[in-house]
Amino acid sequence: MATLQDAVSMNTSSLAGVWWAVALRGLLALLFGIATLFIPGLALTTLALLFGAYALLDGVAAIASGLRGHRGRWPLLLLGLLGVAAGVVTFLNPAITALALLALIAWWAVLTGILEIVAAIRFRRTIPGAWEWLIALSGLLSVALGVLMLLSPTAGVLTVETWIAAYALIAGGTLLVLGFQLRRQASRRM
Repeated sequence: MATLQDAVSMNTSSLAGVWWAVALRGLLALLFGIATLFIPGLALTTLALLFGAYALLDGVAAIASGLRGHRGRWPLLLLGLLGVAAGVVTFLNPAITALALLALIAWWAVLTGILEIVAAIRFRRTIPGAWEWLIALSGLLSVALGVLMLLSPTAGVLTVETWIAAYALIAGGTLLVLGFQLRRQASRRM
């Protein structure tokens, strides 16, 4: 019969085995944030396509992480499916109106944040060194961005671009750090 320690070790190994997917999500968020921040006044269609690419790739990376996990993988799979769906919807209609795009991004951010918080809670005993707080922080930031956008739907495009860029940079940094912490954990086990 497997012990609790064996189960924790198996989940840690699964997470450490997909460190690259976590780091890739962080890198994609950082690149999206940099592009959004340093190219102010992006045409809305360009912003929509950037968001669509980010959401799609982030979704695929989350699905890859979820498929490798043993326990607690459903939040990652849902997160991935949500990201892929948001990306596909955005690519199918890049000329979406500003308000609809902001609502799409806001609800995606809220739902993504909730799923990241759920994942952090479920992984709190499987990530050594208490690094699950990085996932929770990313989730809290995502929820905050979504709520801010929902409460201020008429904010100017440049303001919203700045909010999105700040979120992407902070969330991307936390995911990148977590990915490399998981890599370090994987290398210790070898």
